Amino acid sequence: MAVKSANVIARVEPEIKEKAEDIMGRLGIPASTAINMFYRQIILWNGMPFRPTIPMDHPLSMDTMTKEEFDLRMKEGLRQAKSGQSSPVDEVFDRVIGEIAND
Repeated sequence: MAVKSANVIARVEPEIKEKAEDIMGRLGIPASTAINMFYRQIILWNGMPFRPTIPMDHPLSMDTMTKEEFDLRMKEGLRQAKSGQSSPVDEVFDRVIGEIAND
C-alpha cells in the first residue's frame, strides 16, 4: 500500500513562521498545502521555483547600468515574454508609478 503522506520537519524562526502563516491564513491556504505547493514547484522547475535575490531599493535606470547589464536585462525580458512570464502593460505601469510615488 502506498504511503499517502509524509512528515516534513523544519526549524523556522518564530516571527517568520507567524508572518507567513498569517498571510497563508488570509489566503485560506493551510501551511501543509503551501509546503506541498512549494515542493511541487521544485519538481516542476527541477530546482528552486524562484531565483533568490536581494530586492533593489528602487528600479534601475539606463543611466545607472552598463551596456552589458542593460543587454542582459533585455535578453531576460525577451526570454520571459516568449515563455509567457509577462504582465499586462497597464498593470506594470501602475506598479512602477506606485513604486516611484512611494520613494
